[in-house]
Amino acid sequence: MDRLQAMTAFVRVVETGSFSSAARQIGVGQPAISKTIAQLEDRLQVRLLVRSTHGLTPTDAGVRFYERAKTAIQEADEAELEARGAGAGLSGRLRVCAATTFARLMMLPHLPKFMAAHPGLEVDVILDDRVIDLVSEGIDIALRMGDLADSSAVARRVTSGRRSVIATPAYLERHGVPATPADLAEHQAVIYTQLRNDWTFRKQGTEASVVVSGRARFSAAEGIRAAVLADMGLAVASDWMFWPELETGAVRRVLEDWELPDVGLWAVFPTGRLASAKARAFADFVEDVVNRGDGNR
Repeated sequence: MDRLQAMTAFVRVVETGSFSSAARQIGVGQPAISKTIAQLEDRLQVRLLVRSTHGLTPTDAGVRFYERAKTAIQEADEAELEARGAGAGLSGRLRVCAATTFARLMMLPHLPKFMAAHPGLEVDVILDDRVIDLVSEGIDIALRMGDLADSSAVARRVTSGRRSVIATPAYLERHGVPATPADLAEHQAVIYTQLRNDWTFRKQGTEASVVVSGRARFSAAEGIRAAVLADMGLAVASDWMFWPELETGAVRRVLEDWELPDVGLWAVFPTGRLASAKARAFADFVEDVVNRGDGNR
């Protein structure tokens, strides 16, 4: 039994709560994981896991072993990277989670360049607008926008982007161009249910708040894009979400003399772990893309 592989299997079981989930993440069969954990317990002569109604739970000894094993795995990864040298590239599997629209427009077009720089690296991209549990899903790095709901999250602010009121010329021609934030109350807004629909604008020290409303509501940014481009209403959105259309004039900003708070882009890492070299490198890659890309103008 390879000691490091056994520790990796145990850590995945603890973090996912099941043999089957750990097996899927590692890419082996469930019986192999069960056998590895049994061999590990036999070698250590201590019970590491117990079954409960909530799945597999570590014993007190299991918790202590988990913390040490997790650190050992991370340090082994870092040691290998150091030994190979920075120019040798990264290897293994990197699991990334990002909002669908942001990934499609800002990240995925540039991903081949990142992978070409690290030919030994495999990248799993999970596209989801929701905030998912990084530990249970085995995510190494998540890209999230806006305010972080969990203040204890291990996160790094990558950059910030402009947020604007956006609509198509056709919609504005039919319904008029709002001159003040208060005018938005008379318009159809395309509502993103993941965010609040009250907005505070600022202009030369003056604040104006408005609650927008509309008949169309969407749980994903792809729906917001499609509805706005179909002339269904205006939306408050990050420029990242519409930068190709802003470039071509297919959509336009309104109320440009009023400012909305910028939207932050965060690289979030699993709580309780050191960010791996792979995750840190990917955060650097995304930071470079958004800070020099068209979507951050």
